[in-house]
Amino acid sequence: MAECTTLDSLLEMGFNKNRAEKAVAHTGNQGIERAMDWLMEHENDPDIDEPYVAPAGETPGSAEQSPLPTTETSDPNGANAANNSLMTEEERKEQVKRLEELMKARQEERRERERQDEIDREKQRRKQGQELLQVRQKLQDDEMKKLADQRRKEKMEDKLAKQRVKDKIARDREERARKFGGGESSTDLSSPPFEAPTQSPSDNQGPPPAKKDYDDCRIQVRLLDGSTLTTVFKAQEPLAAVRVYVQMNGANGQDFNLITPYPRRVYTDLDMEKPLRELGLVPSAVLVVTKK
Repeated sequence: MAECTTLDSLLEMGFNKNRAEKAVAHTGNQGIERAMDWLMEHENDPDIDEPYVAPAGETPGSAEQSPLPTTETSDPNGANAANNSLMTEEERKEQVKRLEELMKARQEERRERERQDEIDREKQRRKQGQELLQVRQKLQDDEMKKLADQRRKEKMEDKLAKQRVKDKIARDREERARKFGGGESSTDLSSPPFEAPTQSPSDNQGPPPAKKDYDDCRIQVRLLDGSTLTTVFKAQEPLAAVRVYVQMNGANGQDFNLITPYPRRVYTDLDMEKPLRELGLVPSAVLVVTKK
């Protein structure tokens, strides 16, 4: 019978009994080619090699044992059940050989489809990887741009701060020039002006005169190359003003310390915030620039 022919053909092609019975049952015994297609589609099913269990109400093997319809349409290969049952052994072998070749061709087609699908998936993965790389690169570029903008902003703020100090020094110079009637005096302000004594020797034994409270401080700075800078600052100005003045007029971008030679004292960063009067540099002082 046709069912037996389909089942036997599958067995002769090397399929085990469980797979062959499932293929015949699930394709409704519609021919060897349908059964082969089903086997190729379901060969990776986890239960493919388990025994076939017929649905409720159907006894196992009934699908294979039911007679084929006598119409020619029941056989997709164009042969009816009578012809199939009358096949000779040689014809059966020839049919099995042809079906094996057909199965190999279909397997090759399926492998080619799988290869093409794998190529397409690989292309998609590469495309997604490139898109991800572009996104990361854009984020990195944005971060670098942000850092560059921040550096430019910091440099501009530092430049403006230096300019404000420079403007303040210039204003103080103009104020001192107006106050003293011109440029800096060549007279050393370290000593108070001399006044002729008007009192008798007996008067000298009285209480000493009160110490004068100076508003200005004359600072002389000895640079690393031996040259000197001399200028006048307000007594309440911080030592940092002197440091900025030296940086702008003779430090040449070098880092340095300010010290007093006698008594020797190295001024620290904390001292930079203290007024010149508090540091004992009023009314005049000599500072020496040394390398750090």
